[in-house]
Amino acid sequence: GCFARAHGIDPVIFRYFNAAGASEHFGEDHRVETHLIPNILSVALGRKERVEVFGTDYNTADGSAVRDYVHVGDLAEVHRRAVEGEVTGAFNLGTGKGHSVWEVIEVCREVTGHDIPVKECPRRQGDPPVLVASNEKAASALGWRPVTDLRDIVTSAWEWHRGNPHGYGD
Repeated sequence: GCFARAHGIDPVIFRYFNAAGASEHFGEDHRVETHLIPNILSVALGRKERVEVFGTDYNTADGSAVRDYVHVGDLAEVHRRAVEGEVTGAFNLGTGKGHSVWEVIEVCREVTGHDIPVKECPRRQGDPPVLVASNEKAASALGWRPVTDLRDIVTSAWEWHRGNPHGYGD
């Protein structure tokens, strides 16, 4: 942009799609949780009664919204590559694969071994049916492709949330 040109900065801009998952020591802990996977896991932990599915009438395979979930460890790796490389520009960071809300719920059920009660709700205004990244530019310029699949994303998040049922505490 203009600031970068005026100050001789060559920025790298990353557009995360749905960052998810956890590492051994770090996970998601939002005071008002809006992300799908932690909300589902809160139900499995007994902290919420059910998960809300917003929209079941999208023009998708199962009627629910489709999103691209990318593991935080894969995102850390692309940051490392950007720091070590000599690249500039904007990059989409996702897996290039979409998963529906119902698919994510089912994987969470399998990983946790818990039934996840669901409440079907109307669509939220402005939610697009499908958001999936093209990561070809990141693959070409940085040699980066995410390696963590949805099951491993959910497993890492479940392990963190189970070990930290109240997040980081107050």
